[in-house]
Order: sequence, then C-alpha cells, then structure tokens
Amino acid sequence: MQRILVIQTAFIGDVVLATAMLESLHKTYPEATIDMLVRKGNEGLLRNHPFLSEILVWEKQTQKYRSLFQLLKKIRQKKYDWVINVQRYAATGLLTAFSGAARKTGFDKNPFSFLFTETIKHEFSRDKEWHEVARNHVLIASATGPLPGKPRLYPTEADFASVKNFQSQPYICLAPASVWFTKQFPADQWVALLNRLPGHIPVYLLGAPGDVLLGDTIVHNTTHPQVMNLAGKLNLLASAALMEKAEMNYVNDSAPMHFASAMNAPVTAVYCSTIPAFGYGPLSDTRFVIETPITLDCRPCGLHGHAACPRGHFNCARHITTEQLLSVLPASANTN
Repeated sequence: MQRILVIQTAFIGDVVLATAMLESLHKTYPEATIDMLVRKGNEGLLRNHPFLSEILVWEKQTQKYRSLFQLLKKIRQKKYDWVINVQRYAATGLLTAFSGAARKTGFDKNPFSFLFTETIKHEFSRDKEWHEVARNHVLIASATGPLPGKPRLYPTEADFASVKNFQSQPYICLAPASVWFTKQFPADQWVALLNRLPGHIPVYLLGAPGDVLLGDTIVHNTTHPQVMNLAGKLNLLASAALMEKAEMNYVNDSAPMHFASAMNAPVTAVYCSTIPAFGYGPLSDTRFVIETPITLDCRPCGLHGHAACPRGHFNCARHITTEQLLSVLPASANTN
C-alpha cells in the first residue's frame, strides 16, 4: 500500500476521533503516504501531523460544489491506492466512487456505496454501546487488525510554547460552550461550580471566537478570583496542549472532550440531553461522565441536541448538581 486517503468532512470532534485511524494505518503501513480530506476550518487540527503528507480541504461553506469537483480532479491525479471514506453522505461518496483508487472503502449507508469496492455495514445503536472510534475502525480492520487505535493530536512546539505561561502552577480548564443548546451545561451552573472551586487554582475558559461572550459572562458573574477567558485566544492545537497538563478539564459533550481524549488529559464530560451510549464518550485514562441522577422519559431527545429543550424545562441539565462536578476533582487540585 503506497498512497492512502482518509475522508472525514464532518465537525471538529469527528475529525479528532478519526485520527485513531491514522495511528492504525501508519503502524500497519509505516512507509505509506497518508493524506486526509477535511472541511475548511478543521485543517488546523492536523497541522504538522507526523503521519500525514498532505491535508486536502473542502471549501464546503463558500464554494461547495466548485471545491468538490476541484478536489475530485486532484484526488484522481494523486492516484491513491486506497480511499477510506468515514462519511455517509453523497458528496464524499462521489469523491470516493470516482477517485480512481484500486480500493474504495466506505459505509453501506453512503448513497454511492454501490460503486465502492468494499462496503462495510454501519451499525449505530444505543443498546450496543460501541464507540465511534470502533465504528470507524471496521473500515480498516481487515488490513490493520481488530483493535482500534486511540485518537491523537500533535500540538507543535509553538503550540506548547504559547501556553507555557499558563502552566506555572496547577490549573483547571473549563470549556463551557457547545454548538447545540441542549448539549451545553447552563452558564449559571458553570458559575456555581466555579464559585465552589478552590480560589488558589487558576481556571482557564476555552472556546472558539464565537464563545468569547459566553466566557466573559461567566467571568463577570463568578466570585472565583482566578478565572481567565481564553476563548478565541488559542488555536485548536494550543487549546489541546493546555488541556494536557490540567488537573481537570470540565467539558460538555462536544469537541473539547475529544481534544482531551486525544491528549489523554483528565476529563469530566457533562452530558445534558445526549448520552454516552451513542458512542462519543471520553477515552482518556482518567475520565468521568456526569449526568442527571433523575430518570427522565425525554432523555435522550436526539443524537445532536436541539436549539432549545423540546419540553421547555431542560431538566437533563438542571438536575445535575455542583456536588457531582466537585466529586471528581483530584485531591491535588484542592491542595494549596
């Protein structure tokens, strides 16, 4: 196997989880040239990745179809031996089907799967608690073996240097935002947690530029003396680098949780409307899942969450207590 292309054009967290495939492929084919195709905005996750030769970028938002056919032309020119498509949608199915690769692998739910040389059944069931990393791995298991790798990110020296000043003493990271309202622990409940955390330990709020206002609101309302809003100030890999050495990382069911997994950083994942059984839970050696202790007949209300609670009460978040969140804080964080 000489040239391999992995396609994953979904969201940030999905790309992080797909890096587990890069680990397995490189281990099996250490001399192979491996490329990865992602949507515009996610390429920063893979900057200087040691196993990748090139990152192909789909300008999905601004020039969707023009960029798609430009990519198809480039893919055909590169003459891949194996194209592996993690996505189940038509656009990437077209790229795979007409890639010209000798081996074209993807899931059976892709509309173009009938043109693939190898089609794998996609299984998704909350009753089978199968992690997304394992679901993706079945695409390459015949070549790499049955055991999936772990997702991994590779911050650069510059990324580590950019956060060094924040690491002079023990600290906690907190990523309060989510794209979906019902996957985001409410700001006032984050504030309640901060108000109970030891005052001597710095807390860094992480997020994208669009999360700055949320971070500022939390900082304004907390009585904790050492909370700093870093949302929009660190790139993706620098955020991951900072999370790696934290005493604890508090996150939603969102991309920062997967950053923690990829850095094997300690993590506490707060699940509101979604559940870990969907297969997107944390993978770090030190990991905790916090959920409502109350059984709700409306939970989960969807795979990705909603813009508002369908029933208006948001009990899946409101019944989570500050004590639950404090219970997982390591003793080292409580030591002055």
